[in-house]
Amino acid sequence: MIKAIAIDDEPLALNVIEAFCKELDFVDLQKTFTKPHDGLKYLKKFSVDLLFLDINMPPISGIELYKSIQQETMVIFTTAYSEYAVESYELNAIDFLLKPFEKERFVKAVSRAKEFYNFRTQKEEIKKQFLFVRADYSLIKIAIADILFIEGLDDYIKIILPDQKPIVTRMTMKTILEKLPAKEFIRVHRSFIIPFSKIQNVRNKNISISGNEIPIGSSYEEEFLKIFKQH
Repeated sequence: MIKAIAIDDEPLALNVIEAFCKELDFVDLQKTFTKPHDGLKYLKKFSVDLLFLDINMPPISGIELYKSIQQETMVIFTTAYSEYAVESYELNAIDFLLKPFEKERFVKAVSRAKEFYNFRTQKEEIKKQFLFVRADYSLIKIAIADILFIEGLDDYIKIILPDQKPIVTRMTMKTILEKLPAKEFIRVHRSFIIPFSKIQNVRNKNISISGNEIPIGSSYEEEFLKIFKQH
């Protein structure tokens, strides 16, 4: 579901957008704003996938407003002035709707947003499946699902993979842990990070993974056992 808001100083224009969005099952219009600064305040607090944005809204134009926001948000500009079209597309707008627009034209614009949203989401999911590290003067792509465990060696880490030479890269344990899916990996010792999916058994404060015994550090034991029981 695409989370959206609309900013337009004309209440009637907002009513039209709201009515059209209600008929679409893939857009959730969460808020509408007649004052651009109220919309900006909302965008500073909450993430939004799509922004319906009027251009001519004194004291700030929609184009200036869009340039000022920090988050990556798709935008569909809505305006009665066609001369803004070129500038809006230079900002990589999803579409430019010239008022008054019909429902069919509105749906076409939002469908473009949906296509881009799906593409971007799929891209992010693929990115989450792999880890890129520098080793042996190369950038190496590692499938996260293949990692057996990670061992810390001072300022380096050793990534253990099945049936191949371990990959050694300059990185801290804290940094590598931040790059891994939090629900799938856990630090069990000052020198070891393990994936729950690869655990064969846990016995006497040791974790067995593919013939390797990984010790559980005393300061990590309580947290590990608590989460391990949930798995």
